[in-house]
Amino acid sequence: MAMIRRGGWLLPSQLHGTSLQTKLFGVKNGARPLKWGSHSKRLAISATYSRTRDISDEIQDRINKLPKLVEDVVQTSVNTGPRGVIRLAQGIQATVVVGSEWLSEISKSANASGDSLARLQFGLLSPTYLRRLFERMGATYIKLGQFIASTPTLFPAEYVEEFQNCFDKTPAVPFHEIEAILRQELKQPLENIYEYIDPVPIASASIAQVHGARLRGSQEEVVIKVLKPGIEDFLIADLNFLYIVARTLEFLSPQVSRASLVGIVGDIRESMLEEVDFQKEAANIESFRDYLEATGLTKQAAAPKVHYHCSTKQVLTMERLYGVPLTDLDSIRSLVSIPEASLITALNVWFGSLLACETFHADVHAGNLWLLRDGRIGFLDFGL
Repeated sequence: MAMIRRGGWLLPSQLHGTSLQTKLFGVKNGARPLKWGSHSKRLAISATYSRTRDISDEIQDRINKLPKLVEDVVQTSVNTGPRGVIRLAQGIQATVVVGSEWLSEISKSANASGDSLARLQFGLLSPTYLRRLFERMGATYIKLGQFIASTPTLFPAEYVEEFQNCFDKTPAVPFHEIEAILRQELKQPLENIYEYIDPVPIASASIAQVHGARLRGSQEEVVIKVLKPGIEDFLIADLNFLYIVARTLEFLSPQVSRASLVGIVGDIRESMLEEVDFQKEAANIESFRDYLEATGLTKQAAAPKVHYHCSTKQVLTMERLYGVPLTDLDSIRSLVSIPEASLITALNVWFGSLLACETFHADVHAGNLWLLRDGRIGFLDFGL
């Protein structure tokens, strides 16, 4: 009884009357079997041809997109105007100054300790000098430094620690320049509005500088937030440059477009330009204060009252809140017995605002969250 094929195996009964060569290779006795090497070569040639066509199509696609890239770059450059040239010159100057500081310390490194040498060996890319360069380059790069300081999962610990200095510790603008901006914006003698303005800033951040003051008449203690001179021009020039870089990268490497780099730069540009509009920030503060009133949270949290008669797009006068940052645990313990409860309150209030407010505080960090003297949580800086 003949056996049948199972699972593709050739059984002995199937070989009867037929040569092994015929059964295995599909050729009859005397014929030449198939050359597997030739078959592999044909497959390789086919694959190479396919890749060549793909590369050719990609090149053609880039050629088709080139005019649009050139148009975008030219238009962005025109919109930037002379600001781009000025920022380029400032960038070169900042690099030269910080580079000179590095060279000066290098010349003294013969007597330096091991830690100092480790700090110097990377030059301008070392945490200290890169932070100094960012500070000299101004608002956009200080914001980038703050991002580095706030993202320990993406950046080395030494960079995260060094760039903590970008929070509220940027170089201050001389007070006479601040006074000039106040006079220009408020359009009247400062003595008519303020009884006193402290010439020493409370804080100097990337976008603005804050001074303590006292209102004339009401004697109310306030803070004056003043936009630093030239900041808006710097932001436009820097962000337009970043747009051109992102646009060019997406053109040269289509894989980058999957990350929506141009879209991300556009969102950053929009949010940062909103941050230099203090009228927008005043509206955000009022929205948050309304939320606290509506939800009965005024005994748990507070936001400063805005004094609109002495506030403009570049000047924001607010109630002064007294307290300590939530990261200052020693000071917090002197005000409340359970510091953890204060942090939980801050998070609950903030999460509630995500649902109840049209806008929400998107820049919540230690400098913007305080424990006030009366035990409430103070929310500051509503620019984002």
